[in-house]
Amino acid sequence: MITLTQLEYIVAVDTFRHFGKAAENCFITQPTLSMQIKKLEEDLEVIIFDRSKQPLIPTDVGRRIIEQARITLQESQKINNIIKEHKNLISGELKIGIIPTLAPYLLPLFIGNYKRKYPNINIKVEELTTANIIDRLNRDLIDVGILVTPLHEDRINEKPLFYEGMLLYLHDDHALAQNPVIKLKDIATPELWLLSDGHCFRDQVINLCSFKGSANSELPFQFEAGSLETIMNIIDKEGGMTIIPELATLGMSEARFEHVRTFSDSNPLREVSLVFSRHFAKYKLIDLLWKEIVASMPEKLLQKNRGTIVEWR
Repeated sequence: MITLTQLEYIVAVDTFRHFGKAAENCFITQPTLSMQIKKLEEDLEVIIFDRSKQPLIPTDVGRRIIEQARITLQESQKINNIIKEHKNLISGELKIGIIPTLAPYLLPLFIGNYKRKYPNINIKVEELTTANIIDRLNRDLIDVGILVTPLHEDRINEKPLFYEGMLLYLHDDHALAQNPVIKLKDIATPELWLLSDGHCFRDQVINLCSFKGSANSELPFQFEAGSLETIMNIIDKEGGMTIIPELATLGMSEARFEHVRTFSDSNPLREVSLVFSRHFAKYKLIDLLWKEIVASMPEKLLQKNRGTIVEWR
């Protein structure tokens, strides 16, 4: 008979792809873990992991077993959640992944209130790219992600939070700075600073401007940034322009806000959502997180119909 403990072991090995690290995560010795998995394979008369590969990988049948094991473990967790809800207990651990273009602007708006309201929830937050958030959700390394949607991922649920505008940030001496009317076509030039590859905001900007391959070619020097704040600081000194999300302006000084412009022919938006596995078990915690973030938003950012959502995938 297969036990939940055995399922936890094979999921841990699949997650870490290393017996030693999986054993440490499960708080047992490596020989014990190896013996338990070997026994499970013998009982089932199948090989779950191909040990000839480094790092080890699941066999074809192993992948199917592990996928069902993850579902079974998440479903079993729901029983504990039902008991907690019945007793009105709000506790547990919530591991959150958030993309870098949201983290510095969004986290300060809600994380303090959330922690004060629910002190028994142990919150762990990590900045990750969208690709890493999706990967870690699928491997149960995080519980929920905060990122830009839609993702079009079959295994991921999306719960929209708000809709922030995409605004222009430019140097005082830029030719467009004095223009009363700025259109999207005006910024599709090599003067536009972009984030480095791997950031969904970069892909959104490229889709918004409908150009590829020319960005950065006429800037003072070649540079790929992982931070919008870094790009804005460079623009202040060296010139050029970039696109920034609306949240970046909420705590902006008046002097810096003078560099911000809107577009006259469009109001591009990016949809920001909580994302989680379709088999996610911590529904109560995620619902409380969603409510706290929405409550921290200015009213206009909750209005989807004030512009056009720009996709990035």
